[in-house]
Amino acid sequence: MSKSAVVLIFAGLFLAGGVVSFWKQKIPKGVIAVMAFGSVMCLASGLMRL
Repeated sequence: MSKSAVVLIFAGLFLAGGVVSFWKQKIPKGVIAVMAFGSVMCLASGLMRL
């Protein structure tokens, strides 16, 4: 397990938490969509590096 994979997975989970928080705060959907996309990309690249 490489260190970069762990960092990417952690970043993806952190961003996913931000998406949930922003959704509850009624932040504009465009901001949530960009953050969700970043979260999915971090998680996917982290999982592919495992």
